[in-house]
Amino acid sequence: MENNQVLLVHGIFRKQGVFQKMSAYLTAQGWQVYSFNLEQNSGKLGLENLAEQVKEYIDKNFAAKQTINLVGLSMGGIVSRYYVQRLGGRERVQRFITISSPHQGTWMAYVLPFKIYVQMRPGSEFLQDLNRDAAMLEQVNFTSIWTPYDFIIVPANSSQLGVGKEIKVSVFAHAMMVRNMKSLQAVADALKMS
Repeated sequence: MENNQVLLVHGIFRKQGVFQKMSAYLTAQGWQVYSFNLEQNSGKLGLENLAEQVKEYIDKNFAAKQTINLVGLSMGGIVSRYYVQRLGGRERVQRFITISSPHQGTWMAYVLPFKIYVQMRPGSEFLQDLNRDAAMLEQVNFTSIWTPYDFIIVPANSSQLGVGKEIKVSVFAHAMMVRNMKSLQAVADALKMS
C-alpha cells in the first residue's frame, strides 16, 4: 500500500498550529497528516535534542516497520535532517521535504547567542558536519522548497543544498511558505514523487 503518512515538523518559536492550512490542504488530498509541538524550541536546546524528539514521536506513533513522509519547516527541516542523517531516520523516511530551511545557515542566526542559533549560522560546525554527507539524503527522495524572497533565511539561497530536487517558488516572505498556494502545491507535488 502507498505510504500516505506525513509528519510536519515546525520551526523555531512556532507550534504545530503553524501548519493549519497545510494540514487541511494535504488531508483533503488523501494524506494522513501528523504534527506535534517540539519542546524548548526557543534556542537553548541544541538541534540534536529537538531531533531526538522527532525520533521519539515517530517511534511512539508509527509501527516499527512503517515508513513515513517527513516535512520540515525552516529550523524544523534542519532538525529533521539530523534525524534522517544521524538518528536512523533513513530507515523510516520515504520522502523528505524541507521548506525554507537554512541548509547553509542564515545570517539571522546571529541575533541571539543560544546554542540553536550558533548551530544555524553560516559555516557552523553543526551544518558543516551535516553537509559533509548530505548525499545520503538521495536515499529518502529529498526535496528542498525555497523562495528568493525569504528575509529570515539570509541569503535566501542558503535553502539550496545541491542534493535531491530543488523547487524555487515565488512566495513573498518566510511566514507565507506554509500558507501560500504555490508552496502548498509544491509540497503536495513533492509528496507524490517516487
